[in-house]
Amino acid sequence: MKIAFLINNAYGIGGTIRATANLSGAFADRHEVEVVSVHRVQDEPAISLDPRVRLTSLIDMREDSAAYEGDDPLTGQPCTMFPDTGAAANATRLPYSALQDDRIGTWLRTTDADIVIATRPDLNGYLARDGQPRYLRIGQEHLSLDAHDPVLRGQQNQAIAGLDAFITVSEADAAQYRAELSDVATVVQCIPNAVPTPAVHPSTLDSNVIVAAGRLVSVKRYDRLVNAFSKVADAHPDWTLRIYGRGPEKKMLREQIDKLGLYDRIFLMGPVSPIETEWAKGAIAAVSSDMESFGMTIVEAMHCGVPVIATDCPHGPAEIIDPDDNGLLVDLSSGTDGYATALNHLMNDEEQRTRLGAAAREKAATFAPSAIAHRYENLFQILTAGRPRASMRATGSALWSRLRTALPSARTGALETVPATPEAETPAPRPTATARVAADGTVSVRFDSATLPADRFDFLMRMRRDAKGREVRVAMPDLTDTAPGPTGIHVMLDPVIHDFAEGRWDCYISPRSAPASRVRLSCCLAEQAPRVGLDPIVAHDQVVAWLPYTTNDGFLALRVWQRPAHAEAVTVTVTEDRADVSARLITPDTLHLPENTSVVAVSRQGEAHDFTVPVTGIRRETGEFTFSVPYAQALSRRADDHDLWDFFLRLGHHTAPIPIGRIGGDIVDRKTTDVAPAALLAHAPHGQMRVKPFFTVTNDLALSVRSVEPSQSSESSPSV
Repeated sequence: MKIAFLINNAYGIGGTIRATANLSGAFADRHEVEVVSVHRVQDEPAISLDPRVRLTSLIDMREDSAAYEGDDPLTGQPCTMFPDTGAAANATRLPYSALQDDRIGTWLRTTDADIVIATRPDLNGYLARDGQPRYLRIGQEHLSLDAHDPVLRGQQNQAIAGLDAFITVSEADAAQYRAELSDVATVVQCIPNAVPTPAVHPSTLDSNVIVAAGRLVSVKRYDRLVNAFSKVADAHPDWTLRIYGRGPEKKMLREQIDKLGLYDRIFLMGPVSPIETEWAKGAIAAVSSDMESFGMTIVEAMHCGVPVIATDCPHGPAEIIDPDDNGLLVDLSSGTDGYATALNHLMNDEEQRTRLGAAAREKAATFAPSAIAHRYENLFQILTAGRPRASMRATGSALWSRLRTALPSARTGALETVPATPEAETPAPRPTATARVAADGTVSVRFDSATLPADRFDFLMRMRRDAKGREVRVAMPDLTDTAPGPTGIHVMLDPVIHDFAEGRWDCYISPRSAPASRVRLSCCLAEQAPRVGLDPIVAHDQVVAWLPYTTNDGFLALRVWQRPAHAEAVTVTVTEDRADVSARLITPDTLHLPENTSVVAVSRQGEAHDFTVPVTGIRRETGEFTFSVPYAQALSRRADDHDLWDFFLRLGHHTAPIPIGRIGGDIVDRKTTDVAPAALLAHAPHGQMRVKPFFTVTNDLALSVRSVEPSQSSESSPSV
């Protein structure tokens, strides 16, 4: 049996995309599955589909592609599906037009699928209007009835009458739809989203990190979470909050965090996929929404053993969380204070976090894709069995035969496997691996044997953009000597044994039969959780930090810091006229901070523009120290419209400068996450100046000073 999903954009990282990827992969165990993306916006999807799932697209929106269709003449004509609601406009990035009408309608009229599942209101409308009775037509609601404006709600409700079934992700939402559609024969049923058990190690719950993730939109109420954290922050100085995602509320949240002075405690992490590696870094997961149609992030966090604090909002959280058993629910009417009380309670109680986390993993298992797919298959059987005989004659007997063969028996629930359709040529899978850093800095790389070539090969690491062409090659055993699967073959990289220069190292496999060739290694997961909050280590008489990570295009890489000594920036606090920094010296030798220790601000415009500030608060037994950077001192050394200074610690007059930055912990790129607010200063004769400490692409601390026009004064980060 062939099942096809119709989705707006399968190349992003949203909840609907994750849900489709999870369910399509589960269906692929027994069926032929296709995901049809209306738009293609990049070469590869950000969320990988099961290799057995075929991904096709209807409109190529890659501007650098020869097949780009964004300027097709039909884009100048209006879309006819829900045109007065804006539902199909999808903001401004992927606006619908007559081109979408043509492509979606043509596909729906010509597809050979036995079942078509549409994934959002306008696509449900197309499926009802242009879909064919020869296949089952199933619509999905990934938001909720209340989430839509009245016009869209009414139009989708009319479209639902033209579908065989309509699926919500919460029982409460299904009940609302049934009440509104009491005179409609369409089956309305709740089937929650499928959420697979991730391959990551579960959280150890000792990180003192609160994690939240989702679109930065108003309904998620991250402003409530930020305010709640601010109320308990002083009582828990070792705790931080990380918010993952992108969206229109980012600027507002940035301003809120800065106003509260919590920019060094609350971090906007940006979008990350897969998100499970980040849930595993948390001790608490936070959901602060006014509305959740389902709560996929709740189940994802629970899979990682992280207890969730969620607002008891419509509709999803209360159908997932059993209060005080596997998580906490906060009454919406209690507002910010109620949420802060729940945070404070769980931050104080490590034993309860452990108990709730263990129960959360058990609850999350009930959302396994195989179980959710089986619920859909039962629905398919009911829908097919309930079709009138005349309707079945109209659709032909082929669908009925395939459904009866492929779907579970009503008596036994057994399933028969549908043979896969043979293809002329199946491309070889790209070599794939999972990497994990341990607390001691060692990195294990485990290969998926099914994706590796049959002949012997070496694991190869090459330093990126290195004029010397440095590489490290590790011989791997013959695959015939290993067990299949992701743990069949692995390599361990140890800072005590291996010596990597500071920089970024890309990972490859290189066949022994052609040692000059290499194939870049895709990354399934890069786990960094064991390094949360830890300092760099000392090896080879060097200060060393290693972090495996997934590149933006999905490959495995290793970020390496290695230097004779390092000063780890602990806190960065800014006022209107200065930046105050506390740091800790880390060296292979006995810690020693002489009285004449200072911090040098090294100008990128030349030595003549350097300046020095004194070090205070020295604690020789721990290597801790503080220093302040008066902005006026930097302004007096200006050389250009945009000046940059890098900070170094100097132990006396004749010692080599030691970089100051944040290379410890688990974050590869601090530049976009560890963001301090800027100060706007008037300085004659240059006019208004924007002054801001920041972390560079190497995670080292620096200072930016630049001239700004009055219209630029509201910007939140320098262009450096």
